[in-house]
Amino acid sequence: MVLVDSHCHLDAAEFDGDREAVISRARSAGVQQQMVPAVDAASWPKLREVCTQAAGLFPAYGLHPMYLEAHREEHLAQLREWIERERPLAVGECGLDYFVEGLDRDAQSHYFEGQLQLAREFDLPVIVHARRAVDAVIAAIRKVGRLRGVIHSYPGSMEQARQLWDLGFMLGLGGPVTYERANRLRKLAAEMPLEHLLLETDAPDQPDAGIRGERNEPARLCEVLRVIAELRGEEEAHVATVTTANARRLFALPAGED
Repeated sequence: MVLVDSHCHLDAAEFDGDREAVISRARSAGVQQQMVPAVDAASWPKLREVCTQAAGLFPAYGLHPMYLEAHREEHLAQLREWIERERPLAVGECGLDYFVEGLDRDAQSHYFEGQLQLAREFDLPVIVHARRAVDAVIAAIRKVGRLRGVIHSYPGSMEQARQLWDLGFMLGLGGPVTYERANRLRKLAAEMPLEHLLLETDAPDQPDAGIRGERNEPARLCEVLRVIAELRGEEEAHVATVTTANARRLFALPAGED
């Protein structure tokens, strides 16, 4: 089986000691391609360097809402320059976070909408963070219009999901779906149309139930696949084939070493 990890932070400091081994384990597990989104402007050079270290690593450049204190107005202009020069396959990680206290919502919206405008201008998909903010994210997407992308670690309802599908967005599911108490998320995974689903790890964060409290890594995508296939009553190979095709279509990924 060939898998795509649609969201992992392989440039994070947690991987500095064994990044090559982490990539090797991912490839051995069938994870042939990984989208690696940024969090702030200062991280873009390291992210670019990490993604040159092995085939199948694709950077996305953006400004994450949880790193709001690090963002400056000029970073949106710099993001435009990076997109023009580096030609990434996506913009992100961007979005809204209404869970963390103290993150100014107006400022979040300013940076989010600025990145959505860039994604539309350059005809790129967006990788979106939407914690406790799915309705606001939907409103921003509608406002800018003519967008496509993925809501990573999707936290919303089935009705919100339907609105996002109608807008051209997919849903990313990862480690949280493997926890037995995640009833709403597991029901969504079981019932949603497979053509709207992407698999992800969000490594080093969001470990699955089998490694609770430990560092996550892309090789664990196989566990996410296993649980989702079980919930749906489908063969793992079928879920792998469809979600890999979804990721390649959304991000215009090259055909891997299938």
